[in-house]
Amino acid sequence: MDLTIPQADIERKARARRFAETVLFPQEVALELNGRLPDATKAMLKQAVIDHGLNAINQAKEHGGQGLSIFQQTLVNEELGKATGALWAVAWHPAIPLRLGTKEQIRDYLVPSCQGRRRGAFAISESGAGSDPRRVQTRADRRRGRYYLTGEKWYVTSGDVADYLIVHAHVDGDPDKPTLFLVDKVLPGVRVKRTPKFMHTYVFEHPEFVFENVELDESKMLGKVGQGFDLTKDWFVEARLQIAANCLGASIRAAEIANAHATERVQFDRPIRDFQAIEFMLADMAVEIMAAKSMVYRVAWEIDHGLDRKLVHARASAVKLYSSEMAGRTIDKALQILGGRGYMRENPVERLYRDIRVDRIWEGTSEIQRAIIGGQIKKRGLGPYVDWA
Repeated sequence: MDLTIPQADIERKARARRFAETVLFPQEVALELNGRLPDATKAMLKQAVIDHGLNAINQAKEHGGQGLSIFQQTLVNEELGKATGALWAVAWHPAIPLRLGTKEQIRDYLVPSCQGRRRGAFAISESGAGSDPRRVQTRADRRRGRYYLTGEKWYVTSGDVADYLIVHAHVDGDPDKPTLFLVDKVLPGVRVKRTPKFMHTYVFEHPEFVFENVELDESKMLGKVGQGFDLTKDWFVEARLQIAANCLGASIRAAEIANAHATERVQFDRPIRDFQAIEFMLADMAVEIMAAKSMVYRVAWEIDHGLDRKLVHARASAVKLYSSEMAGRTIDKALQILGGRGYMRENPVERLYRDIRVDRIWEGTSEIQRAIIGGQIKKRGLGPYVDWA
């Protein structure tokens, strides 16, 4: 078995690292201190994404994307994940379900989204519906051949910069008819209720949207009636793999900073890395990162080589669970090694510490991932997690 990464992919990963270090890192402190970036800076970052070939890495070239495999996307997302303030989000990934749209939807939504002329955001969660999508109250009532969308959505990540939303709703209020709709933000009845502030600093926002009898025709339905949850799960798989890769990158950056500090910081006439307490923390961090990287790379490779769809869902949950919790442990140790310096917002480790906490919550909490994994074990035994094939 050849586990060697092709040279072309190593070079692609290096280019992504240079983009993160030269384009994203210089914006981190200003974003943290001001809470947002000027519009001119956002425009510069958007153009830089295109110039570096990082737009729509998850979509086919025929639609204006980069056509990267899942493994190649993982290598890129690992490097971008090293940036604080979720600056990795400036490199947009149009939602996977869009590629299953009609010719008109691909023309009007997917292609311009890949090119950076449009941007979408997924709207799923609500005040009473998060882990349990059947509790969604947003409904699309069919009347005289049209749909009328009513409801409220929370945590719509990047909803401030999106010009359209992919809304998960129940047709006629029936939880057995989950359906996705493409909703342009300019439509009458679409409004932002509020934009809450969160623990992390994020380059974009997570607004709450209200939909008041928004009129849609059938051309705005993505997929078929009742297909919404399956399409959403496909998006969850992609999002969970991206989160895992981002967590891996964040952990590596924190470990590198802590390792350098442990060499340079002298106390009691010797570098603090010579003290076993510090040495053991660095060792534990290295091993955890190695384990996570092995898991993330393996599953990405398996997906590219035709892993069964049900196993993809099962293993994506394991990858997201382990990587997000590993990042919490690793970055916590890095902060401890840095001491007071690690508690300063000007230090990347402090920002990473806050950034990665949400990774155990969004796109499925750690508890939901454990429930998925437990359910898979109940159905299929331990094979999906302990066998290689």
